[in-house]
Amino acid sequence: MLNFSIHIQSVIVGWQVYQITNDPFSLGLIGLAEAIPAIGIALFGGHMADTFNRKSIILWCALVLFGCSFSLYFVSLGVGDFLYTWGVWAIYVIIFISGISRGIMGPAIFSFWPQIINNKSVYSNAVTWNSTIWQISATAGPAVGGLLIAPLGIAASYAVDASLIIISMGLFAFISSKPMPEKTAHDTVWSNLTAGLKFVFANEIILSTITLDLFAVLFGGAVALLPVYAKDILHVGAFEFGLLKAAMGVGSVATALILAYIPIKKFAGKKLLFAIGGFGFCMILFGISNIFWLSFVLLIFAGICDGVSVVIRGTLMQLYTPDNMKGRVSAVNNIFIGSSNEIGAFESGLAAKMLGVVNSVVVGGVVSILIVCGTALKAKKLRELEL
Repeated sequence: MLNFSIHIQSVIVGWQVYQITNDPFSLGLIGLAEAIPAIGIALFGGHMADTFNRKSIILWCALVLFGCSFSLYFVSLGVGDFLYTWGVWAIYVIIFISGISRGIMGPAIFSFWPQIINNKSVYSNAVTWNSTIWQISATAGPAVGGLLIAPLGIAASYAVDASLIIISMGLFAFISSKPMPEKTAHDTVWSNLTAGLKFVFANEIILSTITLDLFAVLFGGAVALLPVYAKDILHVGAFEFGLLKAAMGVGSVATALILAYIPIKKFAGKKLLFAIGGFGFCMILFGISNIFWLSFVLLIFAGICDGVSVVIRGTLMQLYTPDNMKGRVSAVNNIFIGSSNEIGAFESGLAAKMLGVVNSVVVGGVVSILIVCGTALKAKKLRELEL
């Protein structure tokens, strides 16, 4: 439910900002406003997740996200003429605060849910189902966000989003708290903060997987430009925009459901490389398409590729990381991958301003494929990876 509300908000914010500015670069600034605090707080968030009660951290962070959604509602009402006085900067400040909260909450969530699973032999299947639920929310959230904007308007849509966060907090409160895993002995707070970095850089498979996905998302972040494609290239409205935002989730959900019953075991590394390469290829074709339904189908196929990548990477992260370091390793993962979505949005907005929207998407897809080829040649352990 919480992830569902976050995806609803991302659609509303993107649509609102582009309506105000009519500038693709402003969409990139949304990603930057969230990524900077998320990256800056990530290591500390991982330290907190491995030190303090993870359930409490999640609830407090969700409360901050509720405050951000309510603030967006307040600003969008025009009370005190906030948008007239401050423009989109009022929205950027709120997104900046939500980035801090998500930077702390991410490691806590990643390290908390495995505590609910006592049997490590079912981790792979659990990761797949967790990915499925996440992708369902990622699919339904944008569609619902697009559906809300047209009949309710921006402000009321934010009110719905805030209400969903409150509901998610109530549901999460019913989950019993779990004891913290045994801590490793470190002399200083700094050594605790950097332990996750040292672990990741010492593990070739995790490092190469994270790095590969980082650059693929960074240069293949065309999703951030969907408001531009919807309005200026495909010439569709808010509802169709919501469908485009949901398309990748549709492909990812379908893939995750299949993988839940037919898990990936053989040739996992090669399948990961092909999946990320396929994602880049879909982005190239999407970039040059000016037909709505063709663009929609291409995004579905991109979601299929992304679904394979998410399941393999998530399984590796859970299986290869000790319980008492999951928060800190997840923080490093968020720096590399979680925030790369926002940094990728900034890169896409900047590239669109410099190269043009279509050229920026096509070039990003080409770069993603080149990175996959380079990784395939250099990372032997990843090529031979089996689950």
